[in-house]
Amino acid sequence: MRKIVKHLQSVQVHQEETEIFCTYCIHSPVPADKSCLMCEASLCDNHLRVHSKSPEHVLTEPTTSMEKRKCSVHKKILEYYCLSDSACICVSCRLEGEHRGHEAEMLQETFKKKRENLKNDLQKLKTRSEETERKVQGLQECKRKVKERADGVLQKVTVMFNDTRRQLENLEEKVQNVISRQKEQILLPASDLIQQLEIKKYQQSWKVDEVEKLCTMTDPQSFLQKMNTSGLCDTEEGGNEDGERFDQLPYIGGDMDVTEISNTLHTGFSGIIKEVKTSFNIQKHADILLDVNTAHHKLNLSEDRKMASWSDVKQNLSESSRRFKLYYQVLGIQRFSSGRCYWDIDVSESRNWVVGMSYSSIDRRGHHSAIGCNNKSWGLGRYQECFVIHAQEKISLPGNISCNLVRVSLDYEAGQLSFYNLCGQIRHLHTFTATFTEPLHAALCVSDGSIKICEMCEKKLIL
Repeated sequence: MRKIVKHLQSVQVHQEETEIFCTYCIHSPVPADKSCLMCEASLCDNHLRVHSKSPEHVLTEPTTSMEKRKCSVHKKILEYYCLSDSACICVSCRLEGEHRGHEAEMLQETFKKKRENLKNDLQKLKTRSEETERKVQGLQECKRKVKERADGVLQKVTVMFNDTRRQLENLEEKVQNVISRQKEQILLPASDLIQQLEIKKYQQSWKVDEVEKLCTMTDPQSFLQKMNTSGLCDTEEGGNEDGERFDQLPYIGGDMDVTEISNTLHTGFSGIIKEVKTSFNIQKHADILLDVNTAHHKLNLSEDRKMASWSDVKQNLSESSRRFKLYYQVLGIQRFSSGRCYWDIDVSESRNWVVGMSYSSIDRRGHHSAIGCNNKSWGLGRYQECFVIHAQEKISLPGNISCNLVRVSLDYEAGQLSFYNLCGQIRHLHTFTATFTEPLHAALCVSDGSIKICEMCEKKLIL
């Protein structure tokens, strides 16, 4: 498109630089209005009035290349266009020359037709160019949102790791304190008993020395008197009591309360993991059930209320003011007025569908009751191509998207409704941002085949 505009601009500049003047105004240059191919002259408005009006005098826009307007063979004016050979020809070429018998028409008539066709092509080109520009803007907006979201997630992860490090340090200190306390509780009684045993050991050592001295005495009378008065013969006193106290002492290193340490670690790690989950706010799966009282008469709902199928036979459904009358649509039973959730839909069995969310106050009749054709609903759909729509503003999704398994993701407080393609790797398609003023319901539209709400998918989004 830019090349065409540039070419037209260059042609216009060239024309301005090569202005053609009247051949007969010899005293002063007067711009020519027409050129006569028969006379091979250019004429201003005054000379044009007195010029011959006969058909042989063919008038064209002012030109200096008269010879190019005549047949190189017969030297006659090129006034016909041969449709068979796509060539400009003269009357002699048509009647007796090499183009004899070919389909031809007046040059001016062909010019008008082809110029009109070119204008139509130009309009189509402009339309395609505008569509391409919209797609470029859409991709740029997607890039901006991805970058913005990535920066936000990166910042959140950085804060999370800093908090986790701090909590791990606190937990390590807490566990170390538990171990130190247990160690003191075990070692303190042992230290007391060691001190008592050291005293007893000293006393026993003194006794050994005294008994050894007695054993070396040779005088019977002195030996017996010394033995009776010293009390050295009472060697078993207190022996059993000390043994019992030693047996009751916990084996050092074998009676640490590992359960308390394990519980402290478990509680600490659980708290950290809980904070991580809260920080990233992992979404919950919503168990959607379809409301039969809102389903169009040509929608057949499965017994488990998970699948909607289009039928050309009107279903035997009761009359209800909540039922959609024009479009093959149905709402979900559940109301969502807070929190974050998601639900997945298998659309592989339908070529024409729309899925999304809607207020319960959406119209049930008329053209504005279609999902996305009002300010009360938001949708992702496929009719030949994939698109998103809200308030009658339809945005075609760029690229070749195979939407057979899609996800609808809601963050009510943040006012975000996002759509994802789950075929292969999870791919973000579009996010609507709004201030939700009413509870939202799941909304489905199916014009052929069937679509089914899936059980919880293993592919989880951390948002």
